Amino acid sequence: MLSSIHLLQPHLLSLLRIISSLVLFSYGTQKILHFPAAASVPPMGSLSWIAGLIELTLGFLVLIGFQTRIAAFVLSGLMAFAYFIGHAGKSFYPAQNGGVAAILFCFLFLYLVAAGAGPLSVDGLMKRNRVAA
Repeated sequence: MLSSIHLLQPHLLSLLRIISSLVLFSYGTQKILHFPAAASVPPMGSLSWIAGLIELTLGFLVLIGFQTRIAAFVLSGLMAFAYFIGHAGKSFYPAQNGGVAAILFCFLFLYLVAAGAGPLSVDGLMKRNRVAA
């Protein structure tokens, strides 16, 4: 049984990358494209708007698995920055300061820096094409 689970690991890595980047990407679409509609939209050029632009663009790159390690590195830093700017000052405990998502995204994207995009990605496709050539 463990050997069959081990065979799924690369595909589950791709699934983790796709789902987590879709969630982050949705934060960017909400801030920049105003979809889905939000109670408040950050003004253009504000720190929150710039973060949304990064979430939108780099979230899409991670979603399709293109230049994943670089994009995930920047997103990990963005999420650490978001945690310390927006949440850490409210309380030490993430469950109380609302920073759970920021911490999880930070370390998830840091993991993707080390693990890569997985086989279901543009990076994986490019790697397979280089090996075949």
